[in-house]
Amino acid sequence: MGETQKLILASGSPRRLDLLNQVGIEPARLMPMDIDETPKRAEHPRSLARRLSLEKAEAAFAAIRNDPTWRHSYILSADTVVAVGRRILEKTEYTEEASAALHLLSGRGHWVYTGVCLVTPGGQFRQKVIETKVRFKRLSTREIDNYIASGQWRGKAGAYAIQGIAGSFVQKLVGSYTNVVGLPLFEVTTLLAGEGFDVAGAWPEG
Repeated sequence: MGETQKLILASGSPRRLDLLNQVGIEPARLMPMDIDETPKRAEHPRSLARRLSLEKAEAAFAAIRNDPTWRHSYILSADTVVAVGRRILEKTEYTEEASAALHLLSGRGHWVYTGVCLVTPGGQFRQKVIETKVRFKRLSTREIDNYIASGQWRGKAGAYAIQGIAGSFVQKLVGSYTNVVGLPLFEVTTLLAGEGFDVAGAWPEG
């Protein structure tokens, strides 16, 4: 890529990096932003996803704006929120949290919202929030216990990773699958292309 084609991914998520790599995009730099992700009082899950993606992008932009090496880069940030109605299911770190989340999701639908923010080389901020409706089958206690034993829930919003074992829990999905993984590829590549990033230029030749 030329200088105007540098992309900074303001995330440390291996899933988001893998998804970008899947469509031939290799970020020039990874910049995970450490921000407070605590929801505000009565904040809607969709609004939370939008706000956090913006705050991550703003933090990354502030960090590189005076650095001539990176000043004219694209910056991409994202934040994924899982919710049942307005109830936000935060990232799980303990087995008790994971068990409670999976029992809540069992046999019912939930929403996955991903806020995406792109900062252009000219310093313009472009935002989108993508939502996907997911319905889990009814999970048995044994399935929940065995899934928790797998460890695949750790650090995941809603206590599951759809690209792993939990893919077998999904009875129905309406919307973007990659959104549930962590980065909605159609919307992201469309956003990038609309701001002059040559998405197809990075595709490998056969």
